[in-house]
Amino acid sequence: MHLRILHTSAYRFDHPVSYGLQQLRLTPKSRPGQRVLSWDMVVEGGRIETEYPDHHMNSVALISFDPQASAITVRCDGLVETEDHHGVTGRHLGHVPLWLFQRSTELTRAGPNVRALAKGLKDEYEADLPRLHALSERILARVPYQIGTTHAATSAEEAIDHGCGVCQDHAHVFVAAARSLGYPARYVSGYLMMDDRVHQDASHAWAEAHVAGLGWVGFDISNGISPDARYVRVATGLDYREAAPISGLRYGSGAESLSVDIQVQQQ
Repeated sequence: MHLRILHTSAYRFDHPVSYGLQQLRLTPKSRPGQRVLSWDMVVEGGRIETEYPDHHMNSVALISFDPQASAITVRCDGLVETEDHHGVTGRHLGHVPLWLFQRSTELTRAGPNVRALAKGLKDEYEADLPRLHALSERILARVPYQIGTTHAATSAEEAIDHGCGVCQDHAHVFVAAARSLGYPARYVSGYLMMDDRVHQDASHAWAEAHVAGLGWVGFDISNGISPDARYVRVATGLDYREAAPISGLRYGSGAESLSVDIQVQQQ
């Protein structure tokens, strides 16, 4: 499948910004199940200072704002060839040791809520994949999809307390619970082509667990499936903060507004 992706993020500032830097993890890499045929990034109101792979082998662009910028826009236009590997992306690669993905973070701490979700799964399921799919089903039943309740800093424990959340929350809860069961697990950000629309509300997030004999296997908790050819993986990390599409800082008073337009369609 060939997927065309158009992603525009436009920031507007109430007052000119004296200085700003952003890290962009918006460029996918060719990996098992996907091949990047083309990818262009254009920045208006700033410039790309450097590009580099981070410790998770994500492609990162560091951009600076033009002096006294009142707006900055980032546009990406790419074509990616994908295959359905039933969520399996294969053996662990990169500089980060596999054991690091069993380490909890502020957003993926396994407290009483997470442990309660994972309770009994080891006894009920002998095989890894049925156990992990059952975990995914439990999470969606306990934390139904609903926008507007959580935010980027909501932890796995807090999302369960809220009783609802979005794909980011589902991924954090899964990662925390999978690690509590002994699996290395990581957060994934990327794109999903929806069957009923071209314009997407936002980029997508899911999780991967490392299974002996298979390697990394993806679980999209929000949709109750493993990623297929409609998915494009962009960045991975211990949690959202390490795989966020855009993060950074700015100096200047006043508020900012953000508009995002994402289109994903089959070519």
